[in-house]
Amino acid sequence: MLLLRQLEFLFDPARSVSSPAKRGRDETLQARARDLLCSLGAGAIASDVQVAWSGRLRSTAGRADYRRKLITLNPRLCEHGEQEIERTFLHELAHLLAQSRVGRRRIPPHGAHWRKACCDLGIAGEARCHALPFPVQRRRRPYLYRCPKCEREFPRVQEIRRGLACLACCRRFNRGRYDRRFQLRLVSGSRAA
Repeated sequence: MLLLRQLEFLFDPARSVSSPAKRGRDETLQARARDLLCSLGAGAIASDVQVAWSGRLRSTAGRADYRRKLITLNPRLCEHGEQEIERTFLHELAHLLAQSRVGRRRIPPHGAHWRKACCDLGIAGEARCHALPFPVQRRRRPYLYRCPKCEREFPRVQEIRRGLACLACCRRFNRGRYDRRFQLRLVSGSRAA
């Protein structure tokens, strides 16, 4: 018969492989993000920034969401040491900093504005992708859409619920604005018949 102490050892969540090392909001990194943003002149978003750990991230090390002022980090980063956590944190913070500097204008995710923000945060020469051994999930894309003008194909995991047009054709023939003539058509999937 197992003693209570033995049961505790068997079901210790800290020793469990399946439970992530960190979960939820990280107040320490959040305070650090606020300090860094304020020191770089981005005080407008500094008070709203949040940093959290999410087990939902699988193949990506981190994610930055400017609209929500949220940096999400993968708990598996803890397996790779404090340096990797720091580098990923600063990488994602650079995305928020770059977007705050240009305002509402859209910028490339790893373009010149982001590289400048990386330099300001002390990670000049930062790569746009990590080289960590996270598993890459390949998903089957059962929906295939095609542009009626250029006939470019767009495989999708989920069915498109709203009108979506070919960006290349909209840029070429309508100065980048949405045009119904280039709305993607379902070629194969649930409604294609």
